[in-house]
Amino acid sequence: MSSRTSLPVTALAAAVLALGLSGCGDDAEATGAGGETLKVVATTPVVADFARQVGGDLVAVTQILQPNVDPHDFEPSPADLVAISEADVVVENGVGLEHWLEDTLAAAGFDGELVDASTGVAIRAGGEQEGEHHEGGDGHDHEDGDPHIWHDPLNAKIMVANIEQAYAKADAADASAYAASAATYTRQIDQLDADNKAKIESIPAADRKLVTNHDAFGYYVEHYGLTFVGSIIPSFDTSAELSGSDVNALVDKIKAAGVKAIFSESSLPPRTAESIAERAGVKVEAGEDALYGDALGPAGSAGDTYLKAEAHNTDTIVSALRG
Repeated sequence: MSSRTSLPVTALAAAVLALGLSGCGDDAEATGAGGETLKVVATTPVVADFARQVGGDLVAVTQILQPNVDPHDFEPSPADLVAISEADVVVENGVGLEHWLEDTLAAAGFDGELVDASTGVAIRAGGEQEGEHHEGGDGHDHEDGDPHIWHDPLNAKIMVANIEQAYAKADAADASAYAASAATYTRQIDQLDADNKAKIESIPAADRKLVTNHDAFGYYVEHYGLTFVGSIIPSFDTSAELSGSDVNALVDKIKAAGVKAIFSESSLPPRTAESIAERAGVKVEAGEDALYGDALGPAGSAGDTYLKAEAHNTDTIVSALRG
């Protein structure tokens, strides 16, 4: 069992009974053709957004991780088990991002449809400094590879298709409606991708260089043809820490590469990014201009949906690097 799980499995299971298996869904009650709500639990804000887009009014989605919460440090609560115990479908990002989920499903006694949204995605292996030792960090190492798959829109479309297929299996009567919603949303992702490509092409080729809080944008970098110079946290996992020599090496790399900006992330504190940016003599994008790396933003923010978050990320990157 993961060392980060806040309660033993038996205690979590007992908490489910203590809470009386009361409903705790996030969304309003929905009714499908069969006359019953399809109850869905989605682990992260991104897959919860996909789950809502595909399901529409036919599903009620409970989102486990909330906006701007770092998924690497998340611990499930008894209320999360209640939601999972009642769910018809559970949607996970996969690739080891939800290190806590297996134990939680067992404690909740979940027997519905489990959707690994990463199924069929080509996973990036290793980090920017694979094989090196870094100080600190006792968390999950993402041995399965880079879990930040949604930052490539082609992967996002695969994730949406996986969710649509699971819905159709769990609620065959509404399969055509799920397929139609997924097709509409896929077209919106295609438009996002086309817009992002056009924006990034406006950056001079020599300036398409990225430095971020942690190694969360590998899929984005590869898809859009950017150069990844480095990250402040040298890992997919935000619990890792830079050593003093790592900091010096990163500052040197930033100066040598002529990087124009460092990009902080919404779910991580910007202090280290600001310190390194000052040493390297470059600006840092933080606050409202921070990138959405691990999570979406709260309702009303520039990143409260997948489409808005990815557009915001691109606009921020382009504005900073184009100068």
